[in-house]
Amino acid sequence: MSIVDRLIPPSGLKVLITGGAAGIGGTIAQGFHEVGAKVYICDIDARAVDLMLGQYPGMHGAVADVGVQSDVDRIIDAAVTTLGGLDVLINNAGIAGPTGNIEDIDPAAWEQTISTNLNSQFYFLRKAVPHLKASDHNANIVVMSSVAGRLGYPFRTPYAATKWAIVGLMKSLANELGPDNVRINAVLPGLVDGDRMSRVIQDRAHVLEISEADMRNQYLEKISLRRMVSTEDIAAMALFLSSAAAINITGQAISVDGNVEYL
Repeated sequence: MSIVDRLIPPSGLKVLITGGAAGIGGTIAQGFHEVGAKVYICDIDARAVDLMLGQYPGMHGAVADVGVQSDVDRIIDAAVTTLGGLDVLINNAGIAGPTGNIEDIDPAAWEQTISTNLNSQFYFLRKAVPHLKASDHNANIVVMSSVAGRLGYPFRTPYAATKWAIVGLMKSLANELGPDNVRINAVLPGLVDGDRMSRVIQDRAHVLEISEADMRNQYLEKISLRRMVSTEDIAAMALFLSSAAAINITGQAISVDGNVEYL
């Protein structure tokens, strides 16, 4: 196999992507579909799932709330049955959570962020790992953290707490799963251009009582490259980590962020 060929995930990989109907997850699903993988997505947005499956014939998927264990169990069973096994798990699903001073954070919003961003990671991992151990195709897990999983993030404490926890979960599982030839890495996106980041900028501008334009400029000034990243940048990293070129990469927290210096 040539060096260039090693960079492309092999055709036929059996891939499950959570939060896979839009945003980062949707672009990752598109990328795997383009290289000939067998793709199963889940998402809480039924309309987005239908649109995704209609746009990419041969892709499979279902609606699920990743924070509900019974939903996760159902998705894992359906994906493994439909795909005929599992080689790659992309644990991508997550929400932005609330923005505000810690004393003003609604406990219900905190719990929802923990449930969606962190508990879901555990629910999928505990059910998927036995199937990944049985894979003969460079079994790989990508967990989606954030630049907020390596830096403090004022007024965004629920989100940051989950993203730091995901890195710790990944580091521990890399040690645990390595002897079974299952790799796991965390991807830490920076500021991803799109609707979700626009909402975060809007909410944080409100908390700090400044304009959205000023808030956006403040974010960009914290990035060495002075630009946001795209969903395609994140998808490319997920594909690389699932290729033969990454066969000895595990236990890593990999930032794709233009070098965010602080938040």
